Amino acid sequence: MKSVAIIGAGVSGLTAAFYLKRAGIPVTVFEAGGRVGGVIRSLRQDGYLAESGPNTILETSPKIAALIRDAGLESRRLEPPREAEARYVVRYKRPIAMPGSPLGFLTTKLFTPRAKLAVLQEPFVPARRDGVEESIAGFVVRRLGREFLDHAIDAMVAGVYAGDPGKLSVQQAFPKLAALEEKYGSLIKGQILGARERRKRGEIAKDRAPKFSFDEGLQVLPDTLRERLGDDVRLNTSVAGLARASDGLKLDILPGDGAGSGYGAVIYAGTAFQLAKLQTESAGELFSQFSEIRHPPVASVVLGFRREDVAHPCQGFGALIPGVEGFNILGTIFSSSLFPNRAPAGHVTLTSYIGGERHPELASLSPEELFELTQGDLSVLFGVKGRPTFRHCAFYPMAIPQYNVGYGRHRAAMTEIERCIPGLFLAGHYRDGISLGDSIVSGCNIAERVEKYLADA
Repeated sequence: MKSVAIIGAGVSGLTAAFYLKRAGIPVTVFEAGGRVGGVIRSLRQDGYLAESGPNTILETSPKIAALIRDAGLESRRLEPPREAEARYVVRYKRPIAMPGSPLGFLTTKLFTPRAKLAVLQEPFVPARRDGVEESIAGFVVRRLGREFLDHAIDAMVAGVYAGDPGKLSVQQAFPKLAALEEKYGSLIKGQILGARERRKRGEIAKDRAPKFSFDEGLQVLPDTLRERLGDDVRLNTSVAGLARASDGLKLDILPGDGAGSGYGAVIYAGTAFQLAKLQTESAGELFSQFSEIRHPPVASVVLGFRREDVAHPCQGFGALIPGVEGFNILGTIFSSSLFPNRAPAGHVTLTSYIGGERHPELASLSPEELFELTQGDLSVLFGVKGRPTFRHCAFYPMAIPQYNVGYGRHRAAMTEIERCIPGLFLAGHYRDGISLGDSIVSGCNIAERVEKYLADA
């Protein structure tokens, strides 16, 4: 059987390679960088564990649990304690717990009576089914009102995409929200009536999905997959181009060693902005458009403090911050409350994010400036004082692909590329959703597609 080349050793590429190899299909993973895992970065130092990229995996699909089992990682999986379910949103310059029940929504101080009334009236708002693409801001204002956008959705969008709700497409970035209105005419009705259908499909809504990590952080997953793949992963090896050959697909590999031809299939699981640079004999105009996809810069700042130097209990997942509140950071995760051994005894770890579409100019500041800005915000929000006992930051100049209004044409181009170049498959967070769970499912699905393609060839 012909082998499969996989470009990119992030979670999607590693997952696809792992399952193809289990199916008896030879694979080679080419990674331009010197490590696997993409944006996943876990650092153990001085008793702290810092996550510079994602902090958890949301188990939204049975395929995610299957990968953990098949990779032999069930014994290293960690679940957060029940109290870690608490989430906060900042209003009036302080974190307020998000309501967890209808009664809690009616009594919360997060929203004014007018905003609560607007939410209660949502089932009676006429559905829009004219097929016109809409921003998440326009969608939310139309169905839930301006206050809900400014004080809830804006914070959520910053936490998930580091994005701008006025630019993100509800159909592309939050397709399930758009589908609820299309099918049920209401978000609230859809949440209630659609629960049974989601259970039948084995799917779990992201706001209800179990969260988990591993004893030494999320880096455990890509590192383990690499161990299972062994010499099939080639680091510091770039792929500059792709072409058809008499014996399959040929790759232009740098540094070249003559091993880049005869592949039965190629999976591209890298980034959209690198996909735009991939040299091909055909469909070049389709590839070049991916350079237009916006990737705002983001900096991750992890600070450790003595427990007595933080006034807030920091029990829960963390706090999201709406732009109208005027802070530099987009939000903070209470890392040491989520999982054990993220901080030494008597200390706490707080992971904050700066930049995104809200403040892109701040992400590229020096580490010292980022530490100072972050601690200044944390002192107001959580009563932090004293000097940090741990500091770490990471800068991502092109972080998260923005599924902005018009993104559908990029996805259509991806489908057309696969049609024009048989044997080339595209997968990853630029196509199938930006969360870590989405990337795992993308890798599983593309492996199934490639296996079928090879069997039918």
